[in-house]
Amino acid sequence: MKNSGSSSAITTPRPAPRQPDGVIQPRDSADSRRQSFALTGRSVDLDLRTHAVRRDIADIRLAEHVFAPHYAVPMIRLVARTATLRAGRDTASEPVTALAVGDTIEVLEIAGSSAWGVAQPHGLVGYVEIDALDLPDGKAVAA
Repeated sequence: MKNSGSSSAITTPRPAPRQPDGVIQPRDSADSRRQSFALTGRSVDLDLRTHAVRRDIADIRLAEHVFAPHYAVPMIRLVARTATLRAGRDTASEPVTALAVGDTIEVLEIAGSSAWGVAQPHGLVGYVEIDALDLPDGKAVAA
């Protein structure tokens, strides 16, 4: 075969250089445009009493700090009757704090008869009975 002066060899792109902490640095602006986000090291340890993160779900506001299979956007719900925020889904779980009428909870998950989220103004994470919550328009949440 004659040499036509042009190279027909297939080259594979080299991987981007790695920094010691495992962060991949983009080569140029074209690479950086393709990367929407990059993991920059290990997840940080957060206080589970004040940071809404579990093994299966986390508050979307923590996405820069922890990896979770699912992230949830908080839904603000009003507390319609006095209720107890608990550490677990079960009503026999340890109480975390008392919720008063008019308090809000940033709900991240509703399952069964309970809602999981961050109670305000306390900033504590836990479970509350769903029938203690109102929707923003004043209608009670159906159990």
